[in-house]
Amino acid sequence: MADHLLKIRDLRLEGRADETWHPIVNGIDLDLGRGEVLGLIGESGAGKSTLGLAAMGFTRDGVRISGGTVEFDGIDLVNAPLAEKRRLLGKRIAYVAQSAAASFNPAHRIIDQHTEAPVQHGLMSERESEEDAMRLYERLRLPNPDEIGFRYPHQVSGGQLQRAMTAMAMSCRPDLIIFDEPTTALDVTTQIEVLAAIRDIVDQFGTAAIYITHDLAVVAQMADRIKVLLRGDEVEEAPTREMLESPQEDYTRSLWAVRSFERPEKPAPAADAVPVISVRGIDAAYGDTRVLHDVSFDIHEGRTVAVVGESGSGKSTTARCITGLLPPVKGTIRLEGEDLPPDYRRRSKDQLRQVQMIYQMADTALNPRKTVGEILGRPIEFYMGLRGRERRRRVEQLLDEIELPASQFIDRLPSELSGGQKQRVGIARALAAEPRFIICDEVTSALDQLVAEGILKLLARLQDERKLSYMFITHDLATVRAIADEVVVMKDGEVVEQGDKRQMFTPPHHPYTDLLLSSVPEMDPDWLTTLLEERGRENLGDAAIDRMNG
Repeated sequence: MADHLLKIRDLRLEGRADETWHPIVNGIDLDLGRGEVLGLIGESGAGKSTLGLAAMGFTRDGVRISGGTVEFDGIDLVNAPLAEKRRLLGKRIAYVAQSAAASFNPAHRIIDQHTEAPVQHGLMSERESEEDAMRLYERLRLPNPDEIGFRYPHQVSGGQLQRAMTAMAMSCRPDLIIFDEPTTALDVTTQIEVLAAIRDIVDQFGTAAIYITHDLAVVAQMADRIKVLLRGDEVEEAPTREMLESPQEDYTRSLWAVRSFERPEKPAPAADAVPVISVRGIDAAYGDTRVLHDVSFDIHEGRTVAVVGESGSGKSTTARCITGLLPPVKGTIRLEGEDLPPDYRRRSKDQLRQVQMIYQMADTALNPRKTVGEILGRPIEFYMGLRGRERRRRVEQLLDEIELPASQFIDRLPSELSGGQKQRVGIARALAAEPRFIICDEVTSALDQLVAEGILKLLARLQDERKLSYMFITHDLATVRAIADEVVVMKDGEVVEQGDKRQMFTPPHHPYTDLLLSSVPEMDPDWLTTLLEERGRENLGDAAIDRMNG
């Protein structure tokens, strides 16, 4: 590349823990040309996000650049004055975070946050910036582009908000964008729209990008080159096709081979078996808006039912009804043949104990001020009545069960754990009540593929040992293949198809199920381009709607 936009040499970063500095990125080199997209991949703790932020001359609290250089268009970002960095950030360098919902200010309209950078950098007036935002919203295939920006962040879907964040990053037409896992938490149909939109806008404006992800199929669609990291070290780097076809290092090949785990098929439950959970004809509403319509399915002992569908399909709302957090307006929910009171406040302690939940974002699900021992001890004391030494002994047993040695983890705070370790603590907290049924709400979506596979294997082992029943809410069809016995497909609050896993993955399908299956990215750099061509038009959103409508 003759025209280097970004040049990083021997970059070293350290993180502070217990008053001591520890290396987290070890002498990385990186070159990025104008209009080029570099994919950064690797498991949790590899240093991907830290390196991406350092490419902007930025480090999080508790992290420092201890050596090396970062040059952006000839400017030394390591030693540049803060005022010069501020002139660059937002204008020539932009950042798209993993969670748009956590990144937007909930108190301000989307368009007000969009116009801030171009107005402050003196590139446009507020009115010009608003008009430009609407044009970007249209290019990014957002619905109602002339009015969607005037909503608050909570008034749009996750996929729409992610695209609005991409539009905001493009507001000053930067030379470089850092995309940090921008599609991780999106369902497959929304993910495809966002990927297509990102690729389109990067191509149109000749923007260089670093695309950070743990999803190999996604990076195959987006990157010109791929760099693989492991514990702060570079493993290898190559053009995307070359990397996919013939990775040179054992670690890279191990990444290519992940998600090989698949549970053996289980025999069908007996015809007269009583389901652990039976959902029968439930309708639910938020205020006057009906969001579930006649939803019915059963979950038997020792079995996993995966509930799939895009954002807004009703998956999590159904879970809220089962837990009693949202009483249905019609229908019944039974636990082992007995009706459960629709409102959790009317359920007995034993009924509450039997139905537990593991949440998607372990970061926000664990109290940051409590130690692991305290987090696990509370449900043990509440449901089992154990205190003192007996409570601690039970906490230690749970930690051993989730493969986290008690001697190392019982006195740690959540901030001292990795993402996968936090999710294991979330699993242990659900197990502490000794339930019969657990709702797993997107429990692997925020994890890299190696860590996610470990969580799935752990859940499978616990299910076999405890004869647990799972409702597994997910948008990841690879996870469905790995762990599900049966599948329920939801769309717009209705069950459109259900059956055993083999039936789910064998044609013919309901048109919407077919859409979900065809939207799962493949390890082929031409996959997205081919999909767009097959769907017959540039506007993927319209193509998806047409296909859903048959």
